[in-house]
Amino acid sequence: MFRLSQINRLSVLTNREFSTKIENSNLQISPDFVNRNPRNLERMRIGYKPDGYHVEKSGRRFWHKLKLTQSGRYAYASVEHFENGEVLKASTLEWALKKQLYKCNDSVAFYNLGRVLADRCLKAGLIEMYSNIEPPKPDGKVAKFLMGLQEGGVVLEEPPQFKPARPWDQYRPQKPWEITD
Repeated sequence: MFRLSQINRLSVLTNREFSTKIENSNLQISPDFVNRNPRNLERMRIGYKPDGYHVEKSGRRFWHKLKLTQSGRYAYASVEHFENGEVLKASTLEWALKKQLYKCNDSVAFYNLGRVLADRCLKAGLIEMYSNIEPPKPDGKVAKFLMGLQEGGVVLEEPPQFKPARPWDQYRPQKPWEITD
């Protein structure tokens, strides 16, 4: 239990005294590091990526998928994980975005929605995601949304899953976690 005199003495320490106390103590840093991020294997491209069945429609091979929906007044965009569902979302219904827009469903709103979602994706560490969204017009709302997302730094295709080479394979791909100079 701390006494008031101990607390006052601790708060009076200067940075120099504090740093010398740390240097004098023998702090051991463990050489082993365990990454407990559940998405770590996906980032290294060796995590499970669902295949689906051969009789189903294609497009089930993804870790994260981009979804865009539009109602009469608003637009909604989200990123979904194949196991855990919705990871991130943005909407023109949000007050912070809505108060900056003239209309919530025009091409400028879609472009800014893409920029906001790209910013949230980069902050969450999602750089690559699968997108099967095809814009009906090359200069329409959906195309503006995808352009805002790509300009924000998000890549709209995921890299393939790394499969280890078999002993009889002629081509042996470079491991994504190894860097060679």
